[in-house]
Amino acid sequence: MSTPVTESAPIPARPLPATYRSTKVRRQRVRAAWYFLAPMLVTLAMVAGWPLLRTFYFSLTDASLSDLSDTLFIGLENYLVYDDGRWFGVLADPIWWRAVWNTVYFSVVSVSLEVVFGVVVALILNAEFKGRTLVRAAVLIPWAIPTIVSAQMWAWMLNDQFGIINHLLMGVGLIDSPIAWTADARYSMWAVIMVDVWKTTPFVALLVLAALQMLPKDCYEAAEVDGIHPVKVFFRVTLPLITPALMVAVIFRLLDALRVFDVIYVLTSNSTSTMSMSIYARQQLVEFQDVGYGSAASTLLFLIIALATIAYLYLGRKQLQLGGE
Repeated sequence: MSTPVTESAPIPARPLPATYRSTKVRRQRVRAAWYFLAPMLVTLAMVAGWPLLRTFYFSLTDASLSDLSDTLFIGLENYLVYDDGRWFGVLADPIWWRAVWNTVYFSVVSVSLEVVFGVVVALILNAEFKGRTLVRAAVLIPWAIPTIVSAQMWAWMLNDQFGIINHLLMGVGLIDSPIAWTADARYSMWAVIMVDVWKTTPFVALLVLAALQMLPKDCYEAAEVDGIHPVKVFFRVTLPLITPALMVAVIFRLLDALRVFDVIYVLTSNSTSTMSMSIYARQQLVEFQDVGYGSAASTLLFLIIALATIAYLYLGRKQLQLGGE
């Protein structure tokens, strides 16, 4: 008697581990992100990459603005070279290092003031009061004005002969005689910083205000019920929550400040007391027509900005990780 053959039930497929599924989804998202970024990266390489490489090439030559076709490769001599007992090149030029110091000083002071004033303005605009919409629109006016226009406007107001700033200060008795705000080395840098802060504080305020609008209301309601002081609430609740927006504002403003040109050039031209790295490079390229030397200065400017950006992003990421823990 034969034993009947019974069909065995199919073995159910084992589900894939959650970690595998999440890794696969993550890879698909990364691949899709690169597909969307590809057109922008190609365009950026054509618009910015090629001029950057050409600038670096010129920095290794003795190119002149009068004839760019007749150039001789000289290596790193535009950067630094020792000849006949002396150092030559951009890195040996004291005016360049003065421009570096001016740029760093301008960037640190102006961005710091803009962050402080921007947060204060954003907190005011975030409060409920009559006419808030009109005030918000008015605050954005300095940022909407082109930099060249606002710099020239302030140059007239800061003029020592007919400027309204001296007229007002003398009218209230704060000064006895007109001050050459943009010509005197004691005041010119602070005059430039004041104009830049007036111009770009609304940008920081706008980003911080957007972050404030996204904050959850229950945290503040709980703090109000517990009777916590508003200042303590700001430093313990509000400031940590708006830190990502502040980081974005600072990095954008820091990039702009490190490559500042227009506001300083309009107000003080080529004065060494306020000369930035961009103005130094422009002076070598245009006025002295030394394309190789000016390209070396421009390349160093790019490297300084890149290093500052990388350092800031690295430190900011570490700060966020520590805050998350």
